[in-house]
Amino acid sequence: MGQSEIKFFKFTIFQDYSDLVHGVFTRSGGVSRGRFDSLNIGNNSGDDLSAVRENKSRILAEMGTKQAVFLNQVHGIAIHTIKKDEHSCLPTFFPDKENSKNPIFADGIVTDMEGISLVIQVADCQAILLFDPEKKVIANVHCGWRGSVENIIGNCIDVMTKKFQCQPGHILAGVSPSLGPCCAEFVNFQDEIPKVLWKYKLQNRPYFDFWKISRDQLMEKGVEKENIEIMNICTKCNTDKFFSFRQEKTTGRFACVLALNKIAEG
Repeated sequence: MGQSEIKFFKFTIFQDYSDLVHGVFTRSGGVSRGRFDSLNIGNNSGDDLSAVRENKSRILAEMGTKQAVFLNQVHGIAIHTIKKDEHSCLPTFFPDKENSKNPIFADGIVTDMEGISLVIQVADCQAILLFDPEKKVIANVHCGWRGSVENIIGNCIDVMTKKFQCQPGHILAGVSPSLGPCCAEFVNFQDEIPKVLWKYKLQNRPYFDFWKISRDQLMEKGVEKENIEIMNICTKCNTDKFFSFRQEKTTGRFACVLALNKIAEG
């Protein structure tokens, strides 16, 4: 957990790598009030935007980075890339201002640049944090049930391999707290979930195990089973720690963040 009022979880699979910083932040330690209590980072959640800005600043301070990239998540499968050899123009968040002139409409982001926090905001959906320690490439993916159906995870692995020359066997993956099989009810699953995924439905109940879906989609692309860590924490069952749209409807979004450490010069 974090050392201050802000609390966050870490993946064991990432902790031996000094060139990577990450955190799955709980809802504690921010300034938002009421239903958004308290570390909400969702601009479109209905919260006061000045509170959201302060919450983002606190997360950046905890991560130790000076800038971050927040996506406009649209439940699609688009993956945005930022390569250091392409001198990409970053729509970034700084502690003192937010650049929204060039918003990124995507649900995943990949980079090999240091010192930039990649942030995914969730409240029942999964954040999939990916790290290739050989190529020094990171990715963060927003994966709701629509993303699972369209296999955004596989799409992101393809981007990492094709554009950054990553090898799937080297990639480490962490799956954030999200809606667990205990609560992922889809009463209209015959219309929403394709038959190929019905094998993940609990027997005689319209509940799906999206954690297993993500694990299998990672493995289908060549990620090793032992390189996948699932936190196995259901957001709907743990609203004292995490925001949950299914449980609370009007609520905030918690942050899942990772960054490559910036190497000191000189």
